[in-house]
Amino acid sequence: MKVLQSKYINVNGSLLDLSSPCIMGILNVTPDSFYAGSRMQTEADITSRIGQIVAEGAAIIDVGAYSSRPNAENVSPAEEMERLRMGLGVLRKVQPDAIVSVDTFRADVARMCVEEYGVAIINDIAAGEMDDDMFRTVADLNVPYIMMHMQGTPQNMQQHPHYDNLLKEVFMYFARKVQQLRDLGVKDIILDPGFGFGKTIEHNYELLAHLEEFRIFELPLLVGVSRKSMIYRLLGTTPQEALNGTTVLDTICLLKGADILRVHDVREAVETVKIVEAMNVARSALIANN
Repeated sequence: MKVLQSKYINVNGSLLDLSSPCIMGILNVTPDSFYAGSRMQTEADITSRIGQIVAEGAAIIDVGAYSSRPNAENVSPAEEMERLRMGLGVLRKVQPDAIVSVDTFRADVARMCVEEYGVAIINDIAAGEMDDDMFRTVADLNVPYIMMHMQGTPQNMQQHPHYDNLLKEVFMYFARKVQQLRDLGVKDIILDPGFGFGKTIEHNYELLAHLEEFRIFELPLLVGVSRKSMIYRLLGTTPQEALNGTTVLDTICLLKGADILRVHDVREAVETVKIVEAMNVARSALIANN
């Protein structure tokens, strides 16, 4: 029987074991994120959301202050930093030991969050494409780096997404980026295929159908499909009605090898992991006994 090796990332000097998938809970300190239920702008709302994320079992809190929804307004670095200082200040007051990632594509913002608030992980939707200093900054900060595939920018990514060969282009993109990061000495790299970022509904489901092939990189895999348009547009509903579809897609992603689920609805995702893990344990026991 082949034994599954544990996957670890170093977060603030401690090892986070990803051999059992973990949940990343979304904390948006924005006024315009695509899912209205995730927008938290007052200290009371942020405190409540942090408590919910932790109580429901998330291992990581992902804080974002720049909405990356299609056609989102471009927010200045100063405004992004101001929002993050408020949100991270509250977070560190109410959950000082939480593992925190920051959702930003700006190197200066990433550095501020790590050095001033002890943020453990940088989550970059642009994989360094929107700030040439990002890779060097991540290497200098020595923190895990989540890099996502996106075609274009949040302002234009959904206008005319096109690929001659989707899978080949995404894989070559990651292969090139991983090598650049390794050359700079970055140790912990996490891949995010970028569902909904510069992709049609058909592109999203093609990626989903081949998600297990990302194992070739031998790196942790994060997926973020929570309440996205690949669910609600397919079903003719809204983000508010997309929880059931999210759970279905999260289940498929876990079965295909996802290590981290980035979600709005933590409790439901935690339950999904428990069910899939129970099935995997039963399958492993059956194989061992045969």
